[in-house]
Amino acid sequence: MKLTFLGAAGCVTGSKTLVSHKNSTVLVDCGLFQGYKNLRLLNWIQFPFNPSTLDAVILTHAHLDHSGALPLLMKQGFRGPIYASASTIDLCEVMLLDSAHLQEEEANYANKHKTSRHTPALPLYTIDDARKTLRLFKPLAFDHLLTVAEGMTVKLRPAGHILGASSAEITAGGKTTLFSGDIGRPDDKIMLPPAAIEHADCLVVESTYGDRNHPSTDPDIKFAEIINRTAARGGIVVVPAFAVGRAQELLLAIYRMKKKQAIPDLPVFLNSPMAINMTEIYQRHCAEHRLDKQDCAGMGTVAKMVRTMEDSIALDSIRYPSIIISASGMATGGRVLHHLKTLAPDHRNTILFAGYQAGGTRGARILAREKTIRIYGEEVEINAEVAQLEGMSAHADAQQIMDWLKTAPQAPQVVYLNHGEPAAADMLRQRIDHELGWPVMAPLLGQVLEV
Repeated sequence: MKLTFLGAAGCVTGSKTLVSHKNSTVLVDCGLFQGYKNLRLLNWIQFPFNPSTLDAVILTHAHLDHSGALPLLMKQGFRGPIYASASTIDLCEVMLLDSAHLQEEEANYANKHKTSRHTPALPLYTIDDARKTLRLFKPLAFDHLLTVAEGMTVKLRPAGHILGASSAEITAGGKTTLFSGDIGRPDDKIMLPPAAIEHADCLVVESTYGDRNHPSTDPDIKFAEIINRTAARGGIVVVPAFAVGRAQELLLAIYRMKKKQAIPDLPVFLNSPMAINMTEIYQRHCAEHRLDKQDCAGMGTVAKMVRTMEDSIALDSIRYPSIIISASGMATGGRVLHHLKTLAPDHRNTILFAGYQAGGTRGARILAREKTIRIYGEEVEINAEVAQLEGMSAHADAQQIMDWLKTAPQAPQVVYLNHGEPAAADMLRQRIDHELGWPVMAPLLGQVLEV
């Protein structure tokens, strides 16, 4: 079995690994590169293989850094099946259409206001491209063994992280490679813990938090403190949030804090049609997560759902204490940019990040305390308080990854670390080497390795 690392190697975005054995080839994940411009430019080049020759795509979960380039694959000739869990498909039906819509919207804005160096500015893909891609999806139940190509089988295992997320176990030529996907936390407030490892000759493991552990304190305590002090000075808390997983965790936290009267009964707005739809999907799939019916209902009713552009624009005229949750989570696009442009210059407000910020994103730059940030061609002053909830992450931390690895009934022949910044991946590499004694390395982008 041959593995070619075409994304998420030395970075945390653009997940793509080509798996080939004899005449069979599948792609595990097909995500967008995000963050630094030199990474984002990779989204515009041709795939280094012929997509029309792929037997299948195996999708671990719906986040755009794992699924967002699927329409590009389709545009370049792929017409095979995309296998994923049923709830991942439900999420992708919303996410890919929303991604295409935002790209069309941003291209139109750039053309109208002449903020792009390209004439005309073009989207990576269109809504029509996304719709054509969605027709290729096929559901695959957890723990069901499926032959996806000649001599190659796949089995999905629950990974926690977000709704529908899975690890992918691929077997060919008598060898099994387990792709962790993004590993969830055993103590996640919504999702169930990741399933234990059954068998793997080779492990391809994410390393996003490979160099740190999550704080032991409940992030809701800090969340309440931030809301209370912002409200006391008459400000607004704006939270850039990932539409899948993070938005739902934030809504759940606000619902529970209001219930305990830990925060004032402030107006809460969820300004993301995608996050609204995702919340409804989470409510439909209650059997796949921890929430009881009361919490599931509360998560969906604690905020006013802002769907239309007119209502979104109207939020920028609010000048009373409130909470606005809006996508995207790293402030790379979407409606949250308009709120940041309006609210960031006012010292009474707070910009609160509740998730990992990849290098080069606006979120990472704001957290680095840059004095201005460029939004829609204008430099916007950052006078608002900037805060982060470190413990509110859907990713397993370094110790939790190690604990998951230890569930393997026997040592694998090799571990490959992907989906991590170089420092995080190397720290985890050292821990696996020293504590487990397993052969381990972090592949480079484009590297080809044999199993």
